Amino acid sequence: QVQLVESGGGLVQAGGSLRLSCAASGRTFSTYNMGWFRQAPGKEREFVASVNWSGGSTYYAASVKGRFTISRDSAKNTVYLQMNSLKPEDTAVYCCAAQLKYYSISDYLKGYDYWGQGTQVTVSS
Repeated sequence: QVQLVESGGGLVQAGGSLRLSCAASGRTFSTYNMGWFRQAPGKEREFVASVNWSGGSTYYAASVKGRFTISRDSAKNTVYLQMNSLKPEDTAVYCCAAQLKYYSISDYLKGYDYWGQGTQVTVSS
């Protein structure tokens, strides 16, 4: 079992930055790839970014590549999403999720068995 708790969301103006954090419980953090997903009102959940179990590989959705950076700190059992140059269309609830490390991080449709509750990000124009 892995429990995930997100933090760091809020209201920011377009062009601004936020850093989201996702704290994981348990001693098996290194067993999992970690991903960020988001869901805007009336829309389906979409993949944002993922990082592999060691932190050595990352993968991004085209809509955020070059603006967002995912990273992880194994000593703190925490994964981060640094979001720069935010746009109103980035407004959504952002959730982190854990995927067993045997999956490829580009295979974001499979294997995400544990999810956090999410944190709201609102970008005003």
